[in-house]
Amino acid sequence: MEIVRPMKPFEKILITTDGSDDAKAAAIQGLALAKLMDAEVTVMSIMDISSAYFNRGARLTAMASLPYLEDEANLAIEQVSKEAKAMGVAVKKVIGRGVPADEIIKASNDYDLIVMGTLGRTGLSHLLMGSVAEKVVRFASCPVLVIRAHRE
Repeated sequence: MEIVRPMKPFEKILITTDGSDDAKAAAIQGLALAKLMDAEVTVMSIMDISSAYFNRGARLTAMASLPYLEDEANLAIEQVSKEAKAMGVAVKKVIGRGVPADEIIKASNDYDLIVMGTLGRTGLSHLLMGSVAEKVVRFASCPVLVIRAHRE
């Protein structure tokens, strides 16, 4: 019979957010886990430059939409930071640019766990770009905890 070893505590947790309901639910779970394990927490939001064309229309170039994307990333991180403060968890804030899945996968080398929401892409954008969570789960170099917001 094989001996089951206890799980090693997570020391460095990356919580990703885009401000969606799933990301908020994931952040709360990730912060609770970090508090329980006394882990360092980084909250990351990636400004998806490629989505500028899909989400803001052809009239805006990627450069013109950067202030909008930066505001959205800052808001998403501040929401998680506010929750972290209420829970007594210190967080490091990171805003990046690029393709979210690729940037999260690159960052995975520096963490013991990634916590993220399912993000729920559907339709044409999912078909063309795929799911961020799906790509991260497949290619990250550390475990990934994917949380779906409770739906009524």
